[in-house]
Amino acid sequence: MTDPFAQAIHDCHFDELAGPLLYRNGEETHEAAVAAVYLDEWEPDGEAGDWFESWLDGPLLDMGAGGGRHALYFQEQFETVAIDNSEPLVAVMRDRGVADARLGDMFALRESFERDRFRSALAVGTQLSLARSEAGVTEFLADLAYVTTPNATAVLDCFDPEHERTREMLDFYEDATPGRAYRVLQFEYDGTLGEPWLYRLFTPETLRELTVGTDWRVADVRRGSGEWDHNVNIALEKC
Repeated sequence: MTDPFAQAIHDCHFDELAGPLLYRNGEETHEAAVAAVYLDEWEPDGEAGDWFESWLDGPLLDMGAGGGRHALYFQEQFETVAIDNSEPLVAVMRDRGVADARLGDMFALRESFERDRFRSALAVGTQLSLARSEAGVTEFLADLAYVTTPNATAVLDCFDPEHERTREMLDFYEDATPGRAYRVLQFEYDGTLGEPWLYRLFTPETLRELTVGTDWRVADVRRGSGEWDHNVNIALEKC
């Protein structure tokens, strides 16, 4: 088992879960609600649904699609291609009915798609933070620009590093630079501890700064509510 996170989601979907999926930071652990967080049905309604639908159109690229929650919803409206860099998760998506689920890395988009392939793109799950650095974010934005049309839009999300709820997360670490922080998280499942995942956290204002000089601009920012009020959805559009 090389990826405990993906394997736990795979096993949960196929009713073969061998134990809890744990978030681990050193000796401290939290149990992940696998089915509720990664495999539940995604049907946005009200203001949230209107916001997402206003920024997305087909063909849509769903990046880091995981269990396919968003792809299942949007493929009913327009062509949707869902990618993930984990074979177990691609298998889950296909079994759940994602029409076009592929093995692919959102940080190597030019290797998988031609220029101007998509009208919009989506990465909800704070995957942008896995770019590891500010340079990684700008490189990702350049690749995303290559595979999207001149009038493209994109929706990304992140945890606001200045929000109290983010700062209370198991794996949160301060950064000396304002508007930034990071997380270092390991997943453990069925006796296997995965490699650490490094997340770089940016405030929406910092991400706006990082788009300067790229083909994108921050067009809108939507903050979550309730227990997700530390989560921020960011709409980008080509400029």
